[in-house]
Amino acid sequence: AILENAADGFVKLNNGSFPIVGKLAFSEQMQGKPDIKEISWQPEDAEASMSGDLGYSWGNWKFITPDTTFYGNYVTIWKKEDGKWRIVLDGGSDSPKPKTE
Repeated sequence: AILENAADGFVKLNNGSFPIVGKLAFSEQMQGKPDIKEISWQPEDAEASMSGDLGYSWGNWKFITPDTTFYGNYVTIWKKEDGKWRIVLDGGSDSPKPKTE
């Protein structure tokens, strides 16, 4: 989903590793990795600029593996390019299991 909505020069910040800069670099990093189907996220809030071309969303994510469930939070910065919202920066970190889980 990130690649479909990412701007060409987007930056992916990862917990415990260096940033990945660029859609192509992110695509290359993901090659050969199994397709992740057990990840979900829940936005908590989002806002857009008055000009309507820049915004952010943040919330919580959950990643389920056969033997462990991981939790975290994220923030995504969006920019409108050619009439479509594109991800320009995405990052997050691990967190404890939410109390509402």
